[in-house]
Amino acid sequence: MDRVVSGIRPTGNLHLGNYFGAIRNFIKMQDENDCFFFIADYHSLTTHPTPDDLHGNVKQVLVEYLASGLDPDKATLYIQSDVSEVAELYLLLNMNAYLGELERCTSFKEKVRKQSENVNAGLLTYPTLMAADVIIHKALKVPVGKDQEQNLEMMRTFARRFNRMYKTELFPIPKAFNFGEELIKIPGLDGSGKMGKSEGEGNAIFLNDEPEVIRKKVMRAVTDSGPQSMNQVKPEPIENLFNLMKVVSGEETVSFFDDQYNTCQIRYGDMKKQLAEDIILFTTPFLEKIKALSADNEYLRKVAKQGADKARESARKTLNEVREIIGFKTF
Repeated sequence: MDRVVSGIRPTGNLHLGNYFGAIRNFIKMQDENDCFFFIADYHSLTTHPTPDDLHGNVKQVLVEYLASGLDPDKATLYIQSDVSEVAELYLLLNMNAYLGELERCTSFKEKVRKQSENVNAGLLTYPTLMAADVIIHKALKVPVGKDQEQNLEMMRTFARRFNRMYKTELFPIPKAFNFGEELIKIPGLDGSGKMGKSEGEGNAIFLNDEPEVIRKKVMRAVTDSGPQSMNQVKPEPIENLFNLMKVVSGEETVSFFDDQYNTCQIRYGDMKKQLAEDIILFTTPFLEKIKALSADNEYLRKVAKQGADKARESARKTLNEVREIIGFKTF
């Protein structure tokens, strides 16, 4: 079994885009690989250095991971800051990371543009922390999106550099794991092509949204005045609504509204009402699990401890090897 590592920041609730974009595939992966999934609370501080409720955010993501179907008995599910070895390896990797290469990172330059008042050292060295997260478990696969490909390449650079500098083969060179056609892109409700937290609350359907909230969001979704000719091409906002319906509704429902559109008979209000009810039907099991898990603090503590213990065992073994290779010894 290949070892896989991936993380998610505790900066907001999970939405349908997260679920279909990655989490659903994580659920499949945990049956076929040795998976380490972590909540990246250290990473979150690079953009939110003074969070209002870091612990609450971490708990919410843990709950929603579990409610989505991640199994702590199949995968190692842990909180990044519970594994102090990650921070030490991060420090050691920084000793061999160069300012120029870190400053050239596309993600760093983009963050500098967006948050010019908060350009901290953690933001600059984000790639080395990301590398530490992965290579400390000697992972071979890293699920990444397009926006993280450069950081993955830097991770590979840091692993090779350590091996070369210390004349060792300690770290395997991780590869990108691409879900390919299995990765479903969920459109936003605001007419844009992507559902995401950064686009605003009204753009995304969250797994913990109550039915009334979902109905209001869907009814406000962007549409137009309707088709003007038979079988005309759907503009992006309308195509997005249909794409969302294809994910949560039955084929007959999609076919019915598609026919209504093509014959210029569609009533967007009716389509939105049906879409909202189908989304509610899909998300209700998640909402119920989220509520039950949120109230079971004893179980959450057990899951977090179990994950931390397993992750620490793996990380401690690697870090001991790193320290010995570099030359740290106890007198």
